[in-house]
Amino acid sequence: MRAGVMLGAALIALLSGPASAQAVSKKVVQLHQKLLTLDSHLDTPASLDLPGWSIDEEHGVHLDYTQVDLPRMKKGGLDGGFWAIYTSQGPLTVEGFRKARDFALLRGVSIREMVAADPANFALATEAKDAAPIAAAGKRVVYMSIENAYPLGEDVSLLQSFYDMGVRVVGFAHFAHNQFADSSTDPSKKPRFGGLSPLGKQLLQEMNRMGVVPDASHSSDQVLDDLLALSTTPVLLTHSGCKAVYDHPRNIDDAHLKALAAKGGVIQMNAFGAYLKASKPNPERQKAMMALFGEMREGTKLTAEKRTELLAKRQEIDRLHPDTDRATFDDFMAHMLHALKVVGPDHVGIGADWDGGGGVVGMEDVLDLPRITDALLKAGYSEADVAKIWSGNVLRVLAAAEAGKGK
Repeated sequence: MRAGVMLGAALIALLSGPASAQAVSKKVVQLHQKLLTLDSHLDTPASLDLPGWSIDEEHGVHLDYTQVDLPRMKKGGLDGGFWAIYTSQGPLTVEGFRKARDFALLRGVSIREMVAADPANFALATEAKDAAPIAAAGKRVVYMSIENAYPLGEDVSLLQSFYDMGVRVVGFAHFAHNQFADSSTDPSKKPRFGGLSPLGKQLLQEMNRMGVVPDASHSSDQVLDDLLALSTTPVLLTHSGCKAVYDHPRNIDDAHLKALAAKGGVIQMNAFGAYLKASKPNPERQKAMMALFGEMREGTKLTAEKRTELLAKRQEIDRLHPDTDRATFDDFMAHMLHALKVVGPDHVGIGADWDGGGGVVGMEDVLDLPRITDALLKAGYSEADVAKIWSGNVLRVLAAAEAGKGK
């Protein structure tokens, strides 16, 4: 949900570019298919509520702009991951909190309904040990996460309800400051709390008590400092990049990378182009896209006709105002290889931000995931290293959170 601050979750199916097939050797594809592969930030739950859209059917990124479905997961060798309940930042009012809470609960229900409707292909995972047997049975792994804790309002005990639903990872903020923490991209460009708020510290205590993994992506560097100082379990960055490669507020510097690793944490590399490299201004495209986004509001129920209309408008924007300066697969790998150089293969993973704005030239949807395995092997990393990067590290962080419950 990263094309702009105003972009609502229901629009994330409209964000990537045209597809491109990439050749990887049969040997690497076979290895990739054998690995346990988890992505720590799937925004695909927003697709579940699109009219006429089914997770069980194969879609085309160049046709409806979605990036994850069951057939493509199978072909691209993605076993599953953390399916996000995302809620855009709204007003810090009782009414704003209520609407966000209701939206988030319903989005969580959509995830659970996806699993319940197709138990032959999907299974809910709530502990680190669940992933491997689910994948071995040929099913997709469904962990649940929250991106932006805003829907919890000012009652941190509401976290229990989401935990009972299956949530095991929670991020504190999103594009703007909220009641819990400062965002790295607040429009004011000024801190509100200088890190976690007092309520945010209470939320962290609840997360540690329950065994929920703290997610620092989107939060400010000062929030990460607070989490590293206060959390009793390792911290995860579910979808972030490296400032040393591209100095963007959403990315973290080498000092924070090392501090994260020192506490057992992991950075999961995102593939959101605007955070990977500086791009040339394209004001005509930006204006047209914002006008398109303006037709949507979070929680709006799309009709099939309206969705068809929006897709046609998006395709017309691509025709009239093409994005000719998109980030590439090499840009994505530059961030990953830098993080690996700084903290090693025990502290790096993958959270590409699929269906939330992720995707680059050369890796448009999950069909292209074997390219990551191929690139890591070519960079000299062992099969054991690649296995850690694809799932071992994030599962270790989850296991650590479980082990710290109640302490």
